[in-house]
Amino acid sequence: MQLSREDLLKAYRDMRTIREFEDRVHDEFAKGGIPGFVHLYAGEEASGVGVCMNLDDRDKIASTHRGHGHCIAKGCDPKGMMKEIYGKRDGLCGGKGGSMHIADLSRGMMGANGIVGGGPPLVCGAALTAKTLKTGGVAVAFVGDGGSNQGTTLESFNLARVWDLPVVFVVEDNGYAESTASAWSVGGSQKKRAEAFGMPGTEVDGHDFFAVYDAARQAVEFARSGDGPSLIHVKLDRHYGHFEGDAMTYRADGEVDRLRQERDALQIFRTKVSEAKLLEIDQLDEIDAEVKELIDQAVAEAETAPPPTEADLLTDVYVSY
Repeated sequence: MQLSREDLLKAYRDMRTIREFEDRVHDEFAKGGIPGFVHLYAGEEASGVGVCMNLDDRDKIASTHRGHGHCIAKGCDPKGMMKEIYGKRDGLCGGKGGSMHIADLSRGMMGANGIVGGGPPLVCGAALTAKTLKTGGVAVAFVGDGGSNQGTTLESFNLARVWDLPVVFVVEDNGYAESTASAWSVGGSQKKRAEAFGMPGTEVDGHDFFAVYDAARQAVEFARSGDGPSLIHVKLDRHYGHFEGDAMTYRADGEVDRLRQERDALQIFRTKVSEAKLLEIDQLDEIDAEVKELIDQAVAEAETAPPPTEADLLTDVYVSY
C-alpha cells in the first residue's frame, strides 16, 4: 500500500522526533538534571511509528518501561513529555509519573509501565470496552522480549482469543531483556506462540518502517473487522543500554556502532524514499532542523518549569464515579 507524501513526511518526522528526543534525554540525564530511571527507545523508532500510524483516536495503546517512543508515535506532546521526565508540575502527568509512567488518555496512550508484562491485561480491558460499546476501536499492547515470557502476557493471549477481542500484541524484540539475550531465554518462536493460541502471528524487520507499517495495517484491519487478536514479532535493536548508566558489557565490542551504521531505521527510510523519488533529501533535512529546534525548546522549558507544590501531593489520587 503506497503512502501519500504527507504520510511519508509524518512518518519521518515522528521517527526523527523520537530519535532526537531520546538522544537529548541521554545527554541531559548524564548531566544529572533528570531524576529517576530512564530507558531509551532510540533505534526502535520504525516499530512504534509503523504501528501507530495505523491507529486513530478510537484506539488505545499500552506501553512498557521503554515508552517515550510509543508516546510520541501516538501523538503525545514532546514538551509535556520532557517536563514529565524532569518531574515538573506541567508535565503530562503532573510530574508524578516520570519516564517510566508517562500517560495521556486523551491521546489513547494508557501509559508506560514499570511492571514487565503489565500492559497486555490493560489492553484486553480497553479492547473489551471497544467491543462492548461497538466503537470500532482497537487496542495495542507493546511488550519486549522479556515481557513476552511473563504469565500476564500469555494469559492475555488466551483471554483475547477466547473473547475475540480487537487486540494487536506487538513484541518488540531488541535482543536483550536487560542483559539476557532473547536468543537464549525465549523458547520456540513468537509467531508459533501466537498460532498456539489460535491467532495469526507474523515476524517483521523492525528497522524497516514499511515492513512494520504493512504488518500493522493488516493486523489492525483484522482486529477492527471483528476477527479478533493477532501478534506481530518485531525484531530490532536498541542503541543504548537497558537503562541509562548500563555499561552494556554483555554486548560485543563495536556491536552498537555497527548497528548504527548498517541498520539505522531512519537512514534506511531516507534511502528508500529518496531512491524511489517519493521524497527529496532536502525535505528530510528540513524536518531534522525543525525537530532539533523543537527538542531544544522542550529541554529549555522543562529546565525552567516549576516543580509540583505541596498542594499537588494528593491530587489525581482518587476519582469520583
